[in-house]
Amino acid sequence: MNILVIGGGGREHAIIRKLKEDPRAETIYALPGNGGIAAGAVCGGVGACDIPGMVDFAKAHAVDFVVVAPDDPLVLGAVDAFTAAGFPCFGPRKDAAAIEGSKVFAKELMKKYHIPTAAYEVFSDLAAALDYVEHCPLPTVVKADGLALGKGVLICETREAAREAVRSMMEGRIFGESGARVVIEEFLTGPEVSVLSFTDGETVVPMVSSMDHKRALDGDQGLNTGGMGTVAPNPYYTPEIAAACMEAIFLPTIQAMRAEGRPFQGCLYFGLMLTADGPKVIEYNCRFGDPETQVVLPLLEGSLLEIMLAVSEGRLADTAVRFSGKSACCVILASQGYPQTYEKGFPISLPETGADEHIYIAGAAEKDGRLVTSGGRVLGATAVADTLPAAIERAYALAGRIHFDNAYCRRDIGQRALQAMKEGA
Repeated sequence: MNILVIGGGGREHAIIRKLKEDPRAETIYALPGNGGIAAGAVCGGVGACDIPGMVDFAKAHAVDFVVVAPDDPLVLGAVDAFTAAGFPCFGPRKDAAAIEGSKVFAKELMKKYHIPTAAYEVFSDLAAALDYVEHCPLPTVVKADGLALGKGVLICETREAAREAVRSMMEGRIFGESGARVVIEEFLTGPEVSVLSFTDGETVVPMVSSMDHKRALDGDQGLNTGGMGTVAPNPYYTPEIAAACMEAIFLPTIQAMRAEGRPFQGCLYFGLMLTADGPKVIEYNCRFGDPETQVVLPLLEGSLLEIMLAVSEGRLADTAVRFSGKSACCVILASQGYPQTYEKGFPISLPETGADEHIYIAGAAEKDGRLVTSGGRVLGATAVADTLPAAIERAYALAGRIHFDNAYCRRDIGQRALQAMKEGA
């Protein structure tokens, strides 16, 4: 089979590596891909949001199956376009991708179908939003309605901060039209858990849980990023909590989307907060998370391609999905200055990897035959081991063998998880 993967980051690199394990995977194409992905896939010069260009590419290269990984093309309707052109796809259609593309849609869906989430209000009028933040409980959370590169959520400790957040989104349009409407919601507390799931619109199969580290600096300090590292499984996510989430959140969400005439097929990401009142949904994503994918897929046993085909063909209930009992850790190596300004173009030196070691390239390009930095998050060093402490140790050892100028990483990835294990979470 010729397979086309849409996207060009570490998540897509991890997906491509896993797909290649299936002997049916012949040529894998990536649009646009990156310099690291090019070592194992054929990268094309078509952007991930150029939907007509991507469809033309698929026709020209006799593609048999398409995996649309990033949020933007999914929300824009890439799966609809590929399907209309006769290409089987993994990923939700545009109307189902709205579960991430519009936070207002997601919140109203949860309210209608009694899926536990934070209390909220929606505003499209600036004056009304500003009036609301003068008396709402603090801290409060202000969210841009649409996609904002993972940065459209601001936690506000003071009324001044809340006013500034509302003004910057609705008046300053720092996130463009995504901030034309805002959701202002209750601030929840408790451990966070990420759960990716396969679903064909009827059956939902959660993957192994994970814990993301969003802040740029150690101790969860600094600015929010796209993710500085992950571990899996998440020790807070016990079998009892998993069962509660399946009953109160996962199945009701899939059933709600079907009832709304928007059946969701693909990977549905549940961002959860384990509050004193039980698990609640912080957010949905309509695709694999990044960098959660980099720790979840190495723990998947068997063929990712077969699971994706089963999802697209509506036969997930008859397909085995198994994860190993091991643990994984991913440490992101970023460019100094990320997520703000940073320099690019530094040569990257990569070591040989051993068994259960993976280097997933995110922000790198090929220049004069060498791999050089081209983004904020440059790559992820992932290791799998029998225990979480061993996986963390191996991931940092692998990261230490990778070199490029201006590299930095958090030194505490997984420490909260280890503390939770000590406390018997």
